[in-house]
Amino acid sequence: MAKFLQMPVQTGKIGVFDSGVGGLTVLREIMDHLPAESLLYFGDTARVPYGDRSQAELLRFVREIITWMQGQGVKMVVMACNTSSALALEIVRAEFDLPILGIILPGARAAAKSGQRIGVISTAATAKSNAYKQAILEASPRAQVWQVGCPEFVPLIEKSRIDDPYTRAVATDYLKPLMAANIDTLVYGCTHYPHLAPLMNQILPPSITVVNPAQFLVSAMPKELDLLGLRSSQSAPQLDFYVSGDAAQFAEVSSQWLGFMPEVQTVDLATLEQLAIAHTV
Repeated sequence: MAKFLQMPVQTGKIGVFDSGVGGLTVLREIMDHLPAESLLYFGDTARVPYGDRSQAELLRFVREIITWMQGQGVKMVVMACNTSSALALEIVRAEFDLPILGIILPGARAAAKSGQRIGVISTAATAKSNAYKQAILEASPRAQVWQVGCPEFVPLIEKSRIDDPYTRAVATDYLKPLMAANIDTLVYGCTHYPHLAPLMNQILPPSITVVNPAQFLVSAMPKELDLLGLRSSQSAPQLDFYVSGDAAQFAEVSSQWLGFMPEVQTVDLATLEQLAIAHTV
């Protein structure tokens, strides 16, 4: 894999990507805390969900997306997807010459500070990787960690079925073993899951602290941008949305969390694949 040289500039965009609408929870945090930054969001909706993909597939997807983002002039990439962070982050960091931030380590460190009996809900792939468990135990060796893969959550959220009684039944079932383990902290190990916060608040007892890793990732970003000399001071930052699937569907679903109807453009998969192939030689 060749390295792709780029000189980031302060006025460049921060690229944020996920398999679908989950990464919007990270995007909103960045918009709130870094309002002068121009942002480019990419949702790989043609290939959602990522949670049942192999590492080889995810690595290919991530390489394609980052290569495309570099062509759009991004100065930094935020991997707003726990599954990608677990299985591809360290590999692509070594391959691309721009800062790439993952979401697992900030969330794990926050969980380790919060409690000692920690539950993690995530996609099946993230749970299988043990990325959160390893990171939590590195930060707090005496902690106990329970992980539950939740394969039905992402499809339900992507279809905007959060208020569906079936979703509540599914959530109750996923949380049962964690409640039985008497956890004191619950980590949203998927960026889609904060969309379920109202439902989770109805199910979880108030004694359990919920950790949203997006908040801790974004709180560390100003220092990171300053260290790299990339902090923007724009008065009129840009906000662009792209997807690999149905743009209209994404706009409709995402509007309820963004608070406005975004203009969304489509990048077809053939374009992504061709760009990645061109940069491997």
